[in-house]
Order: sequence, then C-alpha cells, then structure tokens
Amino acid sequence: MLWRAFDMKNRRKLFSARDPFDLEETEERFVQAMRENCRFQYKNCPPYRRLCRHFGFRPGSLKTTEELGRLPFIPTVNFKRRKLFSVPEKSMILQATSSGTSGRVSKIGFALGDLWCGLKMVLRIGSWRGVFSIRPAHYIVMGYKPYRGNQTAVTKTAFGATLFSPALSRTYALKYNESKQRYEPDLEGVIRALQKFSGGRKPAGIFSPAVFPVRFMGFPSYTYFLLRQMEERGIFLKLKKGSRIMLGGGWKQFYKEQVEKEELYRLAKKVLDVDEENIIEFFGAVEHPILYCDCERHHFHVPVYSRVLIRDADTLEPLPMGQMGLVNLLTPMVKATPILSVMTDDLGVLHPGSECGCGLTAPYLEVIGRVGLKDIKTCAAGAAELLNQ
Repeated sequence: MLWRAFDMKNRRKLFSARDPFDLEETEERFVQAMRENCRFQYKNCPPYRRLCRHFGFRPGSLKTTEELGRLPFIPTVNFKRRKLFSVPEKSMILQATSSGTSGRVSKIGFALGDLWCGLKMVLRIGSWRGVFSIRPAHYIVMGYKPYRGNQTAVTKTAFGATLFSPALSRTYALKYNESKQRYEPDLEGVIRALQKFSGGRKPAGIFSPAVFPVRFMGFPSYTYFLLRQMEERGIFLKLKKGSRIMLGGGWKQFYKEQVEKEELYRLAKKVLDVDEENIIEFFGAVEHPILYCDCERHHFHVPVYSRVLIRDADTLEPLPMGQMGLVNLLTPMVKATPILSVMTDDLGVLHPGSECGCGLTAPYLEVIGRVGLKDIKTCAAGAAELLNQ
C-alpha cells in the first residue's frame, strides 16, 4: 500500500524545531515538508489528485516559498460536505469534527504520526507561553462537557487544556441534557464554583479549595456572558494568584455580540481580579489543527509549523502584507487528510512581526471576521464542486 511507504522525514524534522517562531531558519524545511505531504496526498487521495491535475499542478514543482501560492487549496466548506481521507479509516488513531454551528460538520482523520507532530507542537508552544505548571488548579471550562456522542475538536481541545496543570476539578458551562438531547448552558453552576474557589470573604484554610488557582478554558463568548452577568449582579471575586483565563474557539454564532478584547480584559480584572497578562487566547480550526497562541501583546504570530497566505477575494491571488483578504492556511502536519492548504471564509490581514513589538520576527495574523459562504463569489466554489464530482 502506497500510504505506508511514506516516512515524511522532513515533516518530522520541521516539528522538532527548537524555536517555534524562527520562520527564516525553517523556510527550506517547510517547503520540503509541504512537497513531501503533497506527493503523498496526490498518490493516495484520488479527489485531491483530480484537483491538482485540474489546475495543472504537480507536487514536484513545489520547490520554493513563492510556489506555495500555486498549491491548490480546498475550501473548508468542502470538508463539511464529504469525507476526504488519504489513509484507510481503520488506520486512523483519531477522527475529530468541527463544532457544526452551520448545521454541517467537518470530519478530519489523524494518523499516529500526525498526532505525534501535534503533541510536539503543543509542548513547544505551551512552554513558550508558560501555560504548563506543576501546581494543581481548578478548571472552569467555558465549553462543552464531554459525552460519548460529542467528537468535536473544540471539546477535545478544551479537555486537553485541562492537562496543562494537575486538575483538581472541572466545572463545565455547557452540559448535555440527555432527555432533550442537546447542550444547555449552566452559568449559575459556574458562578457557584467560582464563589467556592475564591473563598469569598472568609480566610482560606489549608484544605480549602480557595488556596489553589483557577484556570478558565473555552469560548470567549460564554466567558464574556459570564463576566457581564456577574458584573450586573454585583458578584465580584478575587481568585488566587496564578489564576488564568485561556480563550479559544472564537465567538461562533455569537459574532454579533462580539466585543473588543479590551472590554473582556476590563471585566476579568473587575469581576475576578485577573490581570490582562494572565489572559491567553488560542486560534485554530479542525481543518487546520495548528496551535496559534497570542504573544504578550495578544497577536497571533505564525509558527514554523504553518504559513498563512492572504488572498484577494475576487482573483484569489496572494496579497502583500498589510492588505485584507481571505485567509489561506497551510501546514504539512496531517497525513491522513488532505488539509495541507485550506481556504477559510475568514477575512484577515498579515502583519510584519516587527509591528508587534513583542520581540518575535514572525508575521502575525489579524482575523477581521467571517464573511459567510454566500458572500464569497470566487472560483473557490469551483474547487469545491470539482472535489464533489
């Protein structure tokens, strides 16, 4: 079987890089890993091979960074309409799905080597941002409580984040109602847990839950709703030093309620006494499982494991830094599914790293918002149609 013969040594070396943001040093390795992955997908995924042939692209032509822009991309919506795998499903270690807020879900498969690369990435990025600790903590998960029917990547990721330090407890904001067969919010339960973990006005004894820090993980939308509700009700707490708020998953269907980050930082300080420096945000997608973690100035610098292209919404040609367009994400991480280049329906801008001021030279991505499928009138739809034939 052809898929067993590919070792992907360049991918392995790329994900072993010591500096997760040294793009210049890893530029050649990244291109080699992308060519390696493209050859694999070309030989083992017939729909992907048809896509490449349609655009006259051959994996061997991918030799320089500039040619990454010629690599055929797949719109993320296509993964919501059909399965696209490059290895047998029985050979996959894991399959993860998107949250399905649009009614359809993407299903992405991962082989053992894919997960091993992902683990090394998380350890490297997490160590850089200082999210790992041996000190136990109580976790407030502003997302879904796992249950057997939930295979979404955002649920798995949120639970995985509770392993960044020993978890004394896990309190979930969204719980599954078996009788109604749906998730329901439980913000009252979260508030009660926070009151217990803060100790209120009573001095904390040695065995009190209030002697340990609290770590939030999950959707910024529900975190904001919780903090705003507590402010309106006059519930102000002081969490233990070392508490953190880690955000990920975006605002999803609550994009109309989205507020500026500064408002979220203000509420966190006022309601929970958590400083801005202890608020960390993550960005990613099931179709592009690369961990983007904000720097101290809250910018998403591009790590060595990926590259970001901004494309003109009409011509799909790559745009220079500083111009807004559709976000095209590239990575050689995954072998089991052809997601080495995916086109999102997000609008974004790529900025030079020097504009940030945090010290990182890697460019950073600013996500402006989601345009929605009905607003994208480009030949990206043609690529999706071709793949569905």
